Amino acid sequence: MPDRSPPPGAAGQSSPGPGARLGAVPASVVSAARRRAIRDADRHVDTAHLLHTLLEADPEVRAAFGAGAQVARLLTYLVQRSIGYGLRWRGAVEDSGALRVVGAGREERGTPGLSPAAAAAMQGALERARCRGAERAEGLDLLAALVADPGCRAAEVLRRAGVDRELLSARLDGSLPAGAVGGAAVLQRGLGSEAV
Repeated sequence: MPDRSPPPGAAGQSSPGPGARLGAVPASVVSAARRRAIRDADRHVDTAHLLHTLLEADPEVRAAFGAGAQVARLLTYLVQRSIGYGLRWRGAVEDSGALRVVGAGREERGTPGLSPAAAAAMQGALERARCRGAERAEGLDLLAALVADPGCRAAEVLRRAGVDRELLSARLDGSLPAGAVGGAAVLQRGLGSEAV
């Protein structure tokens, strides 16, 4: 029987670290992702948990993907985690290499309860917010950080759902407006959509 004890830092107490400078949406996303990890019997919140909860919670994040069909495809894929692709992730800590893990048997650096890749995404969101002159990271900052790590589980989900991460990243950076170069159709790869 899987261990259903809550991940470290998930017992309702506030976590030190990057969570102190998150905007309202990312803070609620982290809390909901922790509940999702507990429900899925995962020891750590990973980047796929963050992506799933972010898509559900933030209309600006959904709008970044353009067409509603792309968001529906992503959510459909993410919902299958507990019965499909996510089974191979069970019991393994997500580490894309984006954040160094300390020695064996010790807690990884970052926020307790987050995988090293999820902690790196949170740090990336905070850094992106600082670069744009904001005091708090928002949902689009977190999405941009998830998209930027090609080795994380969220990036794998995006690839499998046919999202072109490079084009999404360009849109998030402001170098590709929502209507430019074919708009939302460009974000879908291999789904019968072509760029204009």
